[in-house]
Amino acid sequence: PAVEVRISEQGEGLVKSPATMKGYYKEPEMSAESFTADGFLKTGDRGETGLWGGKRVGKDNARVGAYGDVDEAACAVGAAVAALSASQEPLRDKLTRVQQELFIVGSSLAGCEAPLAVDAAARLEREIDEMTADLEPMDHFILPGGSPAAAALHLARAVCRRAERAVVLLSRSEAVAPDVVVYLNRLSDHLFTAARWSNLRAGRLETSWPGIAKK
Repeated sequence: PAVEVRISEQGEGLVKSPATMKGYYKEPEMSAESFTADGFLKTGDRGETGLWGGKRVGKDNARVGAYGDVDEAACAVGAAVAALSASQEPLRDKLTRVQQELFIVGSSLAGCEAPLAVDAAARLEREIDEMTADLEPMDHFILPGGSPAAAALHLARAVCRRAERAVVLLSRSEAVAPDVVVYLNRLSDHLFTAARWSNLRAGRLETSWPGIAKK
């Protein structure tokens, strides 16, 4: 069955499949007093938010921080999609799929049993290999930038690395699906390669970093 993306009353995007995830997300009890005069719930005004299943935790909770960083990565990928030119259009479907997979990762981190496709990381590897075949070998560091889409992809790659660090930190104290760390690690490589490939398609030269000058 298709996966349905729901927005909870706390504002988080949650992936829910009626057939396989029914019951994992419990709507909080609400009454007339739950709403203010202007119609806002304001359930997070005390610095708390809800995980999948209804458990309330602080917004500074490590799990909330981890799926928040994943959400930011999905937004950054969306910005890259919006910046694609006609020559970079072949990336659109790949990056849109990545956004959908990041929503699944975020849902998993929020406590939902939402596994990634078993070949999700392997598919990223195949796409990395396909894009790399078009690129010159790298023997130096490059500065993030180039075309608008490439610059956005470099930013998305950095956000993805931050999300990976947050998930690794969370895994030191709480259970995290092992495929999540693998996926995020592979995705940052994918986004870096996609940035280089998009510059190639746009005819933009990469800027080398000269390194640290010796005194």
